Amino acid sequence: MSRRFTVTSLPPAGPAGSSDSGPHGPSASDRRRSLSGGDAKGDGNPKESSPFINSTDTEKGKEYDGKNMALFEEEMDTSPMVSSLLSGLANYTNLPQGSREHEEAENNEGGKKKPVQAPRMGTFMGVYLPCLQNIFGVILFLRLTWVVGIAGIIEAFCMVFICCSCTMLTAISMSAIATNGVVPAGGSYYMISRSLGPEFGGAVGLCFYLGTTFAGAMYILGTIEILLAYLFPAMAIFKAEDASGEAAAMLNNMRVYGTCVLTCMATVVFVGVKYVNKFALVFLGCVILSILAIYAGVIKSAFDPPNFPICLLGNRTLSRHGFDVCAKLAWEGNETVTTRLWGLFCSSRFLNATCDEYFMRNNVTEIQGIPGAASGLIKENLWSSYLTKGVIVERRGMPSAGLADGTPIDMDHPYVFSDMTSYFTLLVGIYFPSVTGIMAGSNRSGDLRDAQKSIPTGTILAIATTSAVYISSVVLFGACIEGVVLRDKFGEAVNGNLVVGTLAWPSPWVIVIGSFFSTCGAGLQSLTGAPRLLQAISRDGIVPFLQVFGHGKANGEPTWALLLTACICEIGILIASLDEVAPILSMFFLMCYMFVNLACAVQTLLRTPNWRPRFRYYHWTLSFLGMSLCLALMFICSWYYALVAMLIAGLIYKYIEYRGAEKEWGDGIRGLSLSAARYALLRLEEGPPHTKNWRPQLLVLVRVDQDQNVVHPQLLSLTSQLKAGKGLTIVGSVLEGTFLDNHPQAQRAEESIRRLMEAEKVKGFCQVVISSNLRDGVSHLIQSGGLGGLQHNTVLVGWPRNWRQKEDHQTWRNFIELVRETTAGHLALLVTKNVSMFPGNPERFSEGSIDVWWIVHDGGMLMLLPFLLRHHKVWRKCKMRIFTVAQMDDNSIQMKKDLTTFLYHLRITAEVEVVEMHESDISAYTYEKTLVMEQRSQILKQMHLTKNEREREIQSITDESRGSIRRKNPANTRLRLNVPEETAGDSEEKPEEEVQLIHDQSAPSCPSSSPSPGEEPEVEGEADPEKVHLTWTKDKSVAEKNKGPSPVSSEGIKDFFSMKPEWENLNQSNVRRMHTAVRLNEVIVKKSQDAKLVLLNMPGPPRNRNGDENYMEFLEVLTERLDRVMLVRGGGREVITIYS
Repeated sequence: MSRRFTVTSLPPAGPAGSSDSGPHGPSASDRRRSLSGGDAKGDGNPKESSPFINSTDTEKGKEYDGKNMALFEEEMDTSPMVSSLLSGLANYTNLPQGSREHEEAENNEGGKKKPVQAPRMGTFMGVYLPCLQNIFGVILFLRLTWVVGIAGIIEAFCMVFICCSCTMLTAISMSAIATNGVVPAGGSYYMISRSLGPEFGGAVGLCFYLGTTFAGAMYILGTIEILLAYLFPAMAIFKAEDASGEAAAMLNNMRVYGTCVLTCMATVVFVGVKYVNKFALVFLGCVILSILAIYAGVIKSAFDPPNFPICLLGNRTLSRHGFDVCAKLAWEGNETVTTRLWGLFCSSRFLNATCDEYFMRNNVTEIQGIPGAASGLIKENLWSSYLTKGVIVERRGMPSAGLADGTPIDMDHPYVFSDMTSYFTLLVGIYFPSVTGIMAGSNRSGDLRDAQKSIPTGTILAIATTSAVYISSVVLFGACIEGVVLRDKFGEAVNGNLVVGTLAWPSPWVIVIGSFFSTCGAGLQSLTGAPRLLQAISRDGIVPFLQVFGHGKANGEPTWALLLTACICEIGILIASLDEVAPILSMFFLMCYMFVNLACAVQTLLRTPNWRPRFRYYHWTLSFLGMSLCLALMFICSWYYALVAMLIAGLIYKYIEYRGAEKEWGDGIRGLSLSAARYALLRLEEGPPHTKNWRPQLLVLVRVDQDQNVVHPQLLSLTSQLKAGKGLTIVGSVLEGTFLDNHPQAQRAEESIRRLMEAEKVKGFCQVVISSNLRDGVSHLIQSGGLGGLQHNTVLVGWPRNWRQKEDHQTWRNFIELVRETTAGHLALLVTKNVSMFPGNPERFSEGSIDVWWIVHDGGMLMLLPFLLRHHKVWRKCKMRIFTVAQMDDNSIQMKKDLTTFLYHLRITAEVEVVEMHESDISAYTYEKTLVMEQRSQILKQMHLTKNEREREIQSITDESRGSIRRKNPANTRLRLNVPEETAGDSEEKPEEEVQLIHDQSAPSCPSSSPSPGEEPEVEGEADPEKVHLTWTKDKSVAEKNKGPSPVSSEGIKDFFSMKPEWENLNQSNVRRMHTAVRLNEVIVKKSQDAKLVLLNMPGPPRNRNGDENYMEFLEVLTERLDRVMLVRGGGREVITIYS
């Protein structure tokens, strides 16, 4: 039977009107406050903070009081309701850079908040027209005709097509990035930095800033060129005395007037950007009107060409500045008189004057400079005519009576000379700035009604329009204008008119005035946009020394950034040549476009879940093609400028990487790193590394105090000094407790360890484990540290200080278990004793030695560690010494030679010394140390035994006594260092006793079996069981297997039973091990007391856990009276090889 329930919402508790949110949820102001992120700490960038999850608004909890969603009230503390979320998203506004501060300033002055109008700009006004205005510029009016004349129609067409293809491919990539979420102000910088990370974003953003700044300089230089060459030539301050000085005088005039214009424009931008924006449409109108005038002139020239005659002497083009009539002689009345042209080439105006030879041998002809589109001129202008500097511009196909080769040309003659050497790559660099400006739409994304629709449509249409204009202009200029006029850069042959102006209709002044105002407007736009781009970079905080440029006036205007922009722009003006400045900004724009394509390609190939652009007509191959084209154009334009630009970007990248603020923007490079790391980890799983690739991958176990600070920071200093191996470093620590209760403490401990790692310059990872006890926590770290094939192979830990004084005695038990676990895991172990005496990274040892005591071969760790340490500046001046121990029967001289040869093959430089351990009786000191050790061991056992355990302990002592009686059997006793007490069965089967001090886990565990050659040393007691020797040779261990038993001397038996009564019951295994530790310590102290560091083989723990407490005593005796000791235990594999 079904039931129906009616759910009725109850009014909020409390007096009416007490809730600010009203009966229908939180107010709009509350929603905006919650969606703004409150005071949430992010990366300092309000654009990036997440306003929806984990907001810290203190009033948020009140918004849900009395709601009918009580079941989810716990989640509502950190997560908003869907209604609030959708409301905030619907009302989301993205103000352009600087306007937020401006709005706040107005609110503070007005006293009440003004409503912010939603942006209403569409595709045409918001993207298409701004892109047109930025793309069409000074190059179209001042240099495109010259480029066509020099390169010819075919090469110029290829040049324009390549450059336009580059920008079109970039626009496709930019559209994909711009439609993958909201793009705030900052345009290309924002897209690159959020797609490729702060390092790439900062580097390319600053390069784009420099490109925009130099673009401003180029536009100003274009303005001055139009002013002095075509509008008011009489305004020139510097005058040339002769023709050879005209170029230098023009450059000086450009510098003076350019500085004045830059100052005026910077002042206008400083006073108010609104004036620049008001005149933007006027400037755009001038550009469009000028282009229409050019097309109108082309159409008119087809049936009524304009009259612009040019004068040729032979095939040489003459400048119209010094004469009026294009003839040598003229008729005045009935007599023949010379013209002004005659006076320019002859010594006087008389007919019998001495004249230039070329002038006398060639005729003067006059042709039309603008024959028109129907003249068939296009065939003559198809091919290139590259010129060198100082060469006269000549017309191809004209008859000319040439002079002998090597005849000098008088620069004072009125010829049209080439002012620079031209070639294809130079023309590409000069032309490319005319296709830049495609980012104008994305820079205005905050002002658009629908940015994700308008940016792709408007930008691609603008590029298509401008590309069509440029390509058609190349063809039409070549079809309508005479070749010598096209190659005449400054229009000297056409009475000093702007060459493109001669083609325009109704008058050349339309082009001159229109281009003047358009270049002025473009310069103002550059000086307006560049400081805001620098301000956006500065406010992101990724470049520390630029943060001062993030400040500005109260309304957000970037005052300091504008000042820096004007100073950099002045550098371009001091260069003074438009043709020299254009390739510079080409480099920076090409680099920016290249990284836009790279960002799109990376995001597409990675297939990150957040990559969901609304613009669908893109592919990674197009982005890769665009990136390759940009890179090729950089080196085509100017290979040395390209290298300088890349060097600048690389230096900025490395600076941000080392000094910049840490940012996590979900960029593609981080995703690429994750993919590369995943691939590398899967490859590492294929097998263990070869010996040549082995390097210490350290797991450093540190202890933290109650304030979560590292107790022994010297361990991390030593870690940093060992990192010449460039391996993995994991710094681990264990906290006692439960994860739920101690998670905040673990986070604080991680932060503390990370700060210390950064201070000690340790590159690695930090891992803090919370466990119910330290023993399990350390075990978990050893087992689970690392990932896949990238796991630690070496554990670095400090010696437990004051282990004898610990009441619970758990410290040394944990340490011994750690040793056992590393052995079981085939991990190397480094134990630092007296770690507080180890040097920090700022310290330097000017002399001293690192002493290695090589007792057994452990895979080469003892050789490798000093080699790595000496790569660090702390240990660099310390020499390496290697000591090994020989028996009396060994040939010490031969051992030294063999060891020297071995080190030579290892490519390790070290001093070698073989130490002979002389036979000696067991001293009373050794017996006393053993007695104290065993008494202490018995006391420890009694303190922790239950009744049943005590009964088992009595039985164990009885068994030990029986074994001790058997050990007094006067048979040959052979000592192998480091085996604990053997079982009764083993003793009955083999009457020999084997005592191991140095135990290798890879050796056979059966006492009756012989050790592998070269792995374990042996101690021989041929004449006396108490006389101990050590050897490291392979032959000795093999020979001892076949050596028969020999009788023990009567002096030895007598000495054994003449001991003190309390010594007779001592475990003789402990006595012998203590004797070895004491003797070895004496030798080490004698030889290495002054060493800066002593490295020593670490004895392994006994297999029988009953001797654990004695093991710590043996290690203490072995290393006493030494300042800095590192006990080293190999991981059971070779880590160093003699082979290449």
